[in-house]
Amino acid sequence: MQSFSMADEEEYDSNHHVHKVLAKVEEGDATIACWEPGQTSPNHCHPHASEIYFCFKGGGIMRTADQTVDVSAGSFTYHPPGEVHEFINGDKRTILFRVRYGGDKVSRHFSWDEKPDWVQKPEDAAYFASLEKSCLEKVKNL
Repeated sequence: MQSFSMADEEEYDSNHHVHKVLAKVEEGDATIACWEPGQTSPNHCHPHASEIYFCFKGGGIMRTADQTVDVSAGSFTYHPPGEVHEFINGDKRTILFRVRYGGDKVSRHFSWDEKPDWVQKPEDAAYFASLEKSCLEKVKNL
């Protein structure tokens, strides 16, 4: 058994949300993600792993190509493998507890609205270029 205190693990950075891996198991990992007001994640997916976010404190908006949901303390979202999503933090510090499980945990990044100078890596561009046209059109609409 491993035990953690979210309050003891929280750590913030004004330049980028902070992800800290708390535990690794054969099929996944558990992390804490700490967000300053207004920070966002890139539009990304994990092609071979599922991802669950539980909001411990604060809140914001989770977006996919199909829906946008409000995230608040006590709520959680589930993303199946390959679902492109982004988190947009609200006006307070937020702590998300994240669990990824399944296959390879690699992230593929599509875009990052908050970072105008961000450049997509060639391997991420190749991944999204390999998607069926209908899937790619949905991602472009995020």
